[in-house]
Amino acid sequence: MSLSGVLCADAIQNAVKDCQACVCAPSYVVCGSEASSVSLIPPTAPESFCCKKFFQLCGLSQKSPKEVKDVFRILDDDHSGFIEEAELKFFLQRFVPGARVLTERETKAFLSAADDDNDGKIGIDGECLYL
Repeated sequence: MSLSGVLCADAIQNAVKDCQACVCAPSYVVCGSEASSVSLIPPTAPESFCCKKFFQLCGLSQKSPKEVKDVFRILDDDHSGFIEEAELKFFLQRFVPGARVLTERETKAFLSAADDDNDGKIGIDGECLYL
């Protein structure tokens, strides 16, 4: 099963896009008297990830407990029954390949918000996906 089997693909895209930004910034190449060029800064917006807002935008906060568990199982990359800090770092990429990784600060904040028993991981029965 894929995430788009549970969530709307457009909603997933919008949720990921909300915490990424592609900004045009000038960068100049000088050859003689000519100077003009524009380059793209890689799509990142560090410290813009909010798990509660993300879950609302992608539609997960409106899903049934069974659907939430289905999504959890997809996000549990190593099938351990838990989502650990290493898996959370790549959380956005599980929704959209090529999305940015969460910063260490975002990852720790996400884990802190969702780790009910303070064991350093999020269990399938926790409230993490209902935030």
